[in-house]
Amino acid sequence: MGNVAVIGSQWGDEGKGKIVDWLSSRADVVVRFQGGHNAGHTLVIDGVEYKLHLLPSGIVREGKLSIIGNGVVVDPWALLKEIENVSEKGVKVTCDSLKVAENVNLILPVHQKVDQALEAARGKSMIGTTGRGIGPTYEDKVARRGIRLCDLTEPDILKEKVKNLLVHHNALLKGLGAETIDPDWLYNELMDIAPKILPFTAPVWKILDEARKQNKRILFEGAQGLMLDVDHGTYPFVTSSNTVAGNAASGAGVGPKTVGYVLGITKAYTTRVGTGPFPTEQINEVGETLGRRGHEFGTTTGRKRRCGWFDAIMVRQAIKVGGIDGLALTKLDVLDGLEEIKICVGYELDGKKLDYYPAGQSAQANVTPIYETMPGWSESTRGARSWAELPPAAIKYVKRLEELVESTVTLLSTSPERDDTILVQDPFFV
Repeated sequence: MGNVAVIGSQWGDEGKGKIVDWLSSRADVVVRFQGGHNAGHTLVIDGVEYKLHLLPSGIVREGKLSIIGNGVVVDPWALLKEIENVSEKGVKVTCDSLKVAENVNLILPVHQKVDQALEAARGKSMIGTTGRGIGPTYEDKVARRGIRLCDLTEPDILKEKVKNLLVHHNALLKGLGAETIDPDWLYNELMDIAPKILPFTAPVWKILDEARKQNKRILFEGAQGLMLDVDHGTYPFVTSSNTVAGNAASGAGVGPKTVGYVLGITKAYTTRVGTGPFPTEQINEVGETLGRRGHEFGTTTGRKRRCGWFDAIMVRQAIKVGGIDGLALTKLDVLDGLEEIKICVGYELDGKKLDYYPAGQSAQANVTPIYETMPGWSESTRGARSWAELPPAAIKYVKRLEELVESTVTLLSTSPERDDTILVQDPFFV
């Protein structure tokens, strides 16, 4: 028995919500360790759909402890609104079931204004952010001017920190032609929300250490995907945090040995939201078909996802860089009925063949995928719960993906429903 970290192996939207929810039935503690409310994890339980952005997926399971780690950036207003939303659907969220690290950095209204103003100023060179202030908050964290949750317990220090923070951001907003923020207004807003959010505060590193000593199973829940990692992704079209499994330790406040098995969530094809390179994108009927069948719209933004064939080179790179031990393959059923299916098995750039995805921005945009074609299947895979229920051609497709990415499929998801899952190996018992 051990702990499990779940990360995305593509550009996010791989179906982490369902897999984390499925795994949380075996866990005692579920921890979010990076990102903000730009994440979007959709769960479907007994026909009820839950769309989570900040709350760990374990929150919908009674008796599980949910933790928001220090590596997450938290919009306190968004968090309280999300708690209200899930409460209306019958999920009871209390100070005993949810703990927020006292040292998380807070997303403030000024961060959202700066995020949106900067993105507008970029024009055609926009990064494609959600405009929710995640990037500017991480910038403030690194620049050591951020406001942390624990600061709300020290009003005098908070007032000074807010003033110093706005010296920087108001100058930037003024330069961008945007309205500035009044320090007193922001301070009063924070003091108003403090009594509502502070009851959830805790030294979560200590709670996790106690859970480890008691041999409790901990599930570390990542957001976005590895190709959006600020170091290893398609920079600068990336998120503002590290999405690799290595960040589960620092983002939760545990030692690296605590993380355990790393499960990479991988879609049976590829999608991306927003701008940035996408070698296997299909701007044609194939892409439209995948998007329509897969209901490919961002959980957070509602933006239509770009769709394309499976990129084995990219996923293999994500596995090696991200420390992934095994895969959870999702949305295989979206490929049902296609006469043929293509897989990217290499790239060509300036007449040379590459077996990896290069780091340069121009190189990433200009690689040409080299495809291998496999026969599709006419039978349905939707709802299958055993290998015996899958068409032979679908099994061959999965096995070929395993060969190409040099890893094994630990879980196979065949619909959004929790139990429509083929378990090859339980990650908690590897």
